[in-house]
Amino acid sequence: MSVSVDTAVLRTPASPPRRHGTADEPLPVLGNDVLAPLVTGGEVYYAALDYAASAPVLRRVWDDLAAYAPYYGSVHRGAGHLSQVSTRLYEESRATVARFLGCRPDDEVVFTRATTDSLNLLARALPEGTRVFVFETEHHASLLPWRGRHTTCLRAPRTPEQAVAALDEALHAAPAGPKLVCVTGASNVTGEIWPVRELAAAAHRHGARIVLDAAQLAPHHPVDIAELDVDWVAFSGHKLYAPFGAGVLAGRPDWLRGAEPYLSGGGASRRVARRADGALDVEWHTNAARHEAGSPNVIGAYAVASACRALEEAGFDRLVRRERQLLARVLEALADVPGVRVLSLFGEEAERVGVLSFVVDGWNSSHFAAALSAEYGIGVRDGMFCAHPLLRVLLGGAADEPGECGGVSGPSGASGAAPEPGERSLNAVRASFGAGTPDEHVERFVRAVRELVTDGARWSYRVEDGRCVPTDHPAFP
Repeated sequence: MSVSVDTAVLRTPASPPRRHGTADEPLPVLGNDVLAPLVTGGEVYYAALDYAASAPVLRRVWDDLAAYAPYYGSVHRGAGHLSQVSTRLYEESRATVARFLGCRPDDEVVFTRATTDSLNLLARALPEGTRVFVFETEHHASLLPWRGRHTTCLRAPRTPEQAVAALDEALHAAPAGPKLVCVTGASNVTGEIWPVRELAAAAHRHGARIVLDAAQLAPHHPVDIAELDVDWVAFSGHKLYAPFGAGVLAGRPDWLRGAEPYLSGGGASRRVARRADGALDVEWHTNAARHEAGSPNVIGAYAVASACRALEEAGFDRLVRRERQLLARVLEALADVPGVRVLSLFGEEAERVGVLSFVVDGWNSSHFAAALSAEYGIGVRDGMFCAHPLLRVLLGGAADEPGECGGVSGPSGASGAAPEPGERSLNAVRASFGAGTPDEHVERFVRAVRELVTDGARWSYRVEDGRCVPTDHPAFP
């Protein structure tokens, strides 16, 4: 039997038809029919506006996984039918991801656990003496893997042009030797799109390579490795409408093939032999398997590939156009609410994906986020979003000023009353949305922000384990 991830072979007769939505409809995702309790009484359909952390799973992806489940088997070295089906599925998933990213003919796709795992893998593969250049505005996944190396952390730019100029100057002053630039495609805090093509050109002018953290860009915007002229791209499946547990590092193979395996074990090794002195001789694979030791996450890889196909088939142009309309609606509404400040590095005219963070005068962000959830059934995120240096820049905090990922509590961390109005805290509220967001979720969000700012919360809140929670309500322990 010929099996391909691009055919209906793995789909059962009971599988529902694949729907992508019309020009003005969201893509079908899991979770939009989940009811959330309200402290004020009753229930409401949960509005998931936390896509930047984890996007809901596309219905199409879930259906594909259900169809594959009976064919589940370990890959690569099994002689049985299910093993061969799964092996074919796994490798065709790799090819699907390569097409989705516009990979060059010699690029390699390595399946990882997430963006963080991908960037740590690349950090382990750097040639000796590599100098790394990264902006302080990066997510911690793009900042922390390079610690302990020759790393230059560039100050936050306030325009895209400043970013390119700062990188160009830093690379020009760098000594000879291998160099790597790590940059985000879209900020996980502000949603602003970075000048990736121009940064890649600056890197290559000085003989440096560049890796693109596309965790926030890929779910919202086409990413083409060849067009952007980047050397590697990293992203996570769980931000691309697939379940948790799988990610991708794609790009040039030479540094990866020249490095020791990220993990040592079965699958990464081609041949292992015991020498007479008792030591082991190991010959490692030279392809993607070199960094995929152990039993691969076949379902995760297939889920990522399914999400890639679903986004392509739905038409990225349509998805981008609709998301921009939602974003414009939110930004326009928030601009009319007194005391609300949307955070930005590059200014109001900067191009964004569906991610924005804001602060509200007189509110601690954890308190505001708790009220959105408990009183309106809206899920957002508050805190510093694993981008602490960037939040300090945006909020004017000193480098040594402690931030708050949650509600303000006493000096010993004890629980107690909700933060006092106006109490300073280095945190913000983040709302994020995408291809599966219904219009009603956005409309409810802007109405809720306006009502909370104008009328205040309708319930009392306290700090419990560093989080603001409703006081004395059985549904919110």
